[in-house]
Amino acid sequence: MNPSMAANSTFRLFSSSDDNPPSDFCFGDSPKTPLPPLPPCVEVLSSEVSTTVNYAVEPVNFGDLTLLKGRVSTQEVFALSNFDLVPGRYEGGLKIWEGSIDLVKALQSEIQCGHISFTGMRVLELGCGHGLPGIFACLEGAVTIHFQDFNAEVLKSLTIPNINSNLKNFQDSHANKKDMDIRFFAGDWAKMHEILPHVWDSKGELNCSDEYESNTTGYDVILMAETVYSIPTLQYLYELIKKCLVPSRGVVYMAAKKHYFGVGGGTRRFLSVVEKDDCMVASLVAEIADGSSNVREVWKLSFK
Repeated sequence: MNPSMAANSTFRLFSSSDDNPPSDFCFGDSPKTPLPPLPPCVEVLSSEVSTTVNYAVEPVNFGDLTLLKGRVSTQEVFALSNFDLVPGRYEGGLKIWEGSIDLVKALQSEIQCGHISFTGMRVLELGCGHGLPGIFACLEGAVTIHFQDFNAEVLKSLTIPNINSNLKNFQDSHANKKDMDIRFFAGDWAKMHEILPHVWDSKGELNCSDEYESNTTGYDVILMAETVYSIPTLQYLYELIKKCLVPSRGVVYMAAKKHYFGVGGGTRRFLSVVEKDDCMVASLVAEIADGSSNVREVWKLSFK
């Protein structure tokens, strides 16, 4: 998950597939404190993987496909209890959220229906955490896969080990890591375009009337799960997407809850930002109402 929230308090995030806290947001009892300065946007090298955090794996089944999800202690990495989310410090990236699993399942269906192919594609996963959707793209033939999370600690202690474990598990039958451009980036969405390798314009504001130079710049596919819970960050997220997505053929897949009660975000609130700008179109790919939480959705977006 990603970036900093506006509320100056520690609170419990929505339910994850690891644990069973209440499905809706509930604010904690911590006193209000000023937000810390945002960490700088940096590239995290795969060699910076943590060697001190206890990392274990568990299987996640997607029909005929089994991926591995890492499990690390929030207490060990951030000195926080397992359900705490501290704005500006930790954005929940060590949990495996329902949306990431929903997104992988939706991508499987999209491939089966011939709506998308990752072969040769350039992919960016925003708010990656475990990185399961990006890992799935790796296994389906993407050549460039860049993973972004708010916290460098999440990338070092969870994302990188999880990618290594999954690709090692499939190295004989699916993907060859040596043939892929896999990189990791940490920081806030407002400044992330300044360090991502494939953006249209790292300085200026983009709009629908911009003349794009070619289709050699930008990401073909942007993946994101449970990234739209914070209203103050939605515009930053949307502007980053516009700076990064190939306009002629690029597509965004977004999985999240329809509404995040208590903080006001959700898929529909994000889509209202998209609609107001009138540069992109959105279509519903899947709706999940399984009773385990409030309604979840997967949407597909692209430029008009």
